[in-house]
Amino acid sequence: MDVLIRSARATEADVLTDLALRSKAHWGYDADFLEACRDELTVAAHEVARRRTTVADRDGHILGFTTLEGEPPTGVLGMMFVEPQAIGQGIGRLLFERTIAAGRDLGFTQLTIDADPNAEPFYRAMGAVRIGNVPSGSIVGRVLPQMVVTIQR
Repeated sequence: MDVLIRSARATEADVLTDLALRSKAHWGYDADFLEACRDELTVAAHEVARRRTTVADRDGHILGFTTLEGEPPTGVLGMMFVEPQAIGQGIGRLLFERTIAAGRDLGFTQLTIDADPNAEPFYRAMGAVRIGNVPSGSIVGRVLPQMVVTIQR
């Protein structure tokens, strides 16, 4: 797999936002649901560097991205999205592993994840454990699994 993992560029913010919405739609959410999530799934150009946004790039096409937020020792895997046609190709695993490695290098010992319910099995397979539920930032009354992954030294 010829995939380059690199820092995102501020000029890619709109591309990342569109990717996040397509990825969320992969789970069968309708247009009203996606519109309600738009603000939360928007990546602003001025936030790309601060949120430590990382992309998986194949031949100039972004196939997925993550954000690593907060300050050590405890941070947040804030966003993680993969292009729907690339799901199941190892892009998510590659991004997750690189984000954990970057977190380790920065001194993080733990990352929390407010996961989409459909993504919980993936995060479990990556070693995260569910620690509870949190309210959705977009949909009133919806709860999300809150997970944590411990970063081994």
